[in-house]
Amino acid sequence: MALTRGRLSNVTTVAAGSTSAVVTVANNKKVYVKSISIHDGSALGHTGSGAGVACTAQVYVVPNGGAVGDQTRMYNISMTARETVLIEPSYPIVLEDTGDTLQVGVAAGGTINVLVNGDKEV
Repeated sequence: MALTRGRLSNVTTVAAGSTSAVVTVANNKKVYVKSISIHDGSALGHTGSGAGVACTAQVYVVPNGGAVGDQTRMYNISMTARETVLIEPSYPIVLEDTGDTLQVGVAAGGTINVLVNGDKEV
């Protein structure tokens, strides 16, 4: 099995209240997610329940035909303005069937930027 290593996605911007598929499996070629970088791009504290409210980013592993929800959420991260979080699972997250996705959403707060690195079958 040959693998390509490196970036699995371009930097993806996700706005508050939305979710975006960042990595999708094509042609049953397994994808091994080794790290997820999430940056809260807000310059100031968020508005809402008070100044400085954290941005809440969520990471989902969604099987083909599945949906974003409590059953597919793997990470729920509270971040402050301009903070960057690096998620490095002890073992890669494996997406293996065509249509499986890694999705990232913003439940509350501002806009985030996401970059995913790992390996994929060729």
